[in-house]
Amino acid sequence: MNAVVYRAPYDVRVESVPNPALQDGRDAIVRLTSSALCGSDLHMYRGHVPPDPGLILGHEGMGVIMAVGDNVRLRKVGERVVLPAHLYCGVCVKCAQGLSAQCLTMRPGEVGAAFGYAGKGHYPGMHAEMVRVPYADANCIPLPGEPMDSAEDDFLMLADALVGGWHAADLAQVWGTPTVAIFGAGPIGLLTLMSVRMRGAGTVFVVDGVDARLAKVRELGGIPIDFRAGDPVEAIRAHRRREGLPPGESALPGVDAVIDAVGFEALNVDNPAQEKPDQIIWDMARLVNAGGSLGVMGVYVKHDAKPSGSEGTDGSLRVPWGLLFEKGVSIGMGRTNDRQYTRHLRDLVMAGVVRPGTVVTHHMPLSDAPEGYRLFSERADQIIKLVFNP
Repeated sequence: MNAVVYRAPYDVRVESVPNPALQDGRDAIVRLTSSALCGSDLHMYRGHVPPDPGLILGHEGMGVIMAVGDNVRLRKVGERVVLPAHLYCGVCVKCAQGLSAQCLTMRPGEVGAAFGYAGKGHYPGMHAEMVRVPYADANCIPLPGEPMDSAEDDFLMLADALVGGWHAADLAQVWGTPTVAIFGAGPIGLLTLMSVRMRGAGTVFVVDGVDARLAKVRELGGIPIDFRAGDPVEAIRAHRRREGLPPGESALPGVDAVIDAVGFEALNVDNPAQEKPDQIIWDMARLVNAGGSLGVMGVYVKHDAKPSGSEGTDGSLRVPWGLLFEKGVSIGMGRTNDRQYTRHLRDLVMAGVVRPGTVVTHHMPLSDAPEGYRLFSERADQIIKLVFNP
């Protein structure tokens, strides 16, 4: 089969590789109909978190089951399924707690695993024609309809992007929250906007520096804040003062909840040509109101092969703990616990409550993947979300 293989920073290739095969009675083989490119894939592509050369990339995919092992009980050949990015067994202590991103089985001695991702187990990814799915009863989520129907892009967002947005809202404790700010208007940030609005958030600001993304924020009902025009924290405070603060809250011009949908590859607001990994946490600490909450969904890594700014190679950053402590802020962070969300959000998609596929702007054949990675990395051609159709 053909697959997108990592060779070196900025060098991914479409190569012929062996077809996946069943290795365990709990496996399934899925023929992929769509797979998406994620901002997290760029951490590897740009050399910050380089995987071993030869790894098949991609952790967002869906398709049709071609084969199942003898011990697969719930899934069957011919079913249409979406595959959560973070692999889990479904039965260990952490999975039983609903913390499937911390599964103890898939990567013995460590926590959590993922398709096609450096440091998350040796599981080939889904920028390919087929993929092996361990623990298929847990990791193959059944879908209605037929491959490549009008809901294909919506269901594909269940693999990671929409559940990531919903998880971000959970991390920041957003339920009926009057004011929310989201840093980052990539696919995760946009679907976080969609999620917090479904959860009753009032005014939602979204910070970014890419025109196409800022336009999509407005389309989805958020207030775009362009950090290229100046300090986004002050811009949000000024906007709130202009609109009028609630009675008795003149000392609270910030927001009640702030979400990081960027991570360690954040750009320096004062010089957007440079990365500044601690930019977002400092902006969040300044912006959040006393007693508010932060949700850190953007990825931070334990080892960065290309550290910049104040970041160490071990992923260490300067964090304003004193300011956060003084404000009494609650902080949630971590990877998406897919098991908690995927089926629930699938049902909302089926009910027509949410259409996450609206963030998809580009489709390409798998053979064009190297060009797709380049466009996505450079944020060129008004790209927001790219889907490969093998």
